[in-house]
Amino acid sequence: MRIVVRLFAGLRERAGAAERQLELVDGACAADVWPALSLGEEPDGLLVAVNKEYAPRDRVLTEGDEVAFIPPVSGGAFTLSESPLELEDVVGEVEDDRAGAIATFVGTTRIESRGRTVTHLDYEAYPGMAERVMEGLAENLKSRYDLCGIAMHHRIGRVGIGEKSVVIAVSAPHRQDALAACAEAIDRLKATVPLWKKEVYEGGEEWIGRGS
Repeated sequence: MRIVVRLFAGLRERAGAAERQLELVDGACAADVWPALSLGEEPDGLLVAVNKEYAPRDRVLTEGDEVAFIPPVSGGAFTLSESPLELEDVVGEVEDDRAGAIATFVGTTRIESRGRTVTHLDYEAYPGMAERVMEGLAENLKSRYDLCGIAMHHRIGRVGIGEKSVVIAVSAPHRQDALAACAEAIDRLKATVPLWKKEVYEGGEEWIGRGS
């Protein structure tokens, strides 16, 4: 049985490739894939996705499946963009005659982090799955708050100092729901969406994991 394995961020650098093809015995499960890669000890907090959906380790694989290893994530939106983000564009996606409030969050690249001078950030995502997870996040928020619309845009690639890395807009009839949902959106985005951040410093670099 042949499968495709996708690797991201630090895992991609460790393997020297973003994608590998593996031959596994029939009946193999997701737990059998990492040992077959011969990349050493499995990192803590690693998640597995099969065909762009999170999956348990006992998920039985079939011919042609795509298995992705998801490092602890940092970070997503209905849109991933290599171009600069515009707040007005994101707000425009949630404008609604029913709305009495629009809450926004804008994340920007700061010049200092953990006592070091940052030159820029590099963001990497799992396209297709990232948007799907963000959509699920938004639907969950809509089920718990009285909202009109949610929009999330996130940069990928190189992001310079002072540039926007993520923009979120939430509209609602009342400000309490808009503010609460917007705050929860960025926290859950950073914890669940398969999108990673590398901080590049003067003289070094580091992939930043979940919760950064």
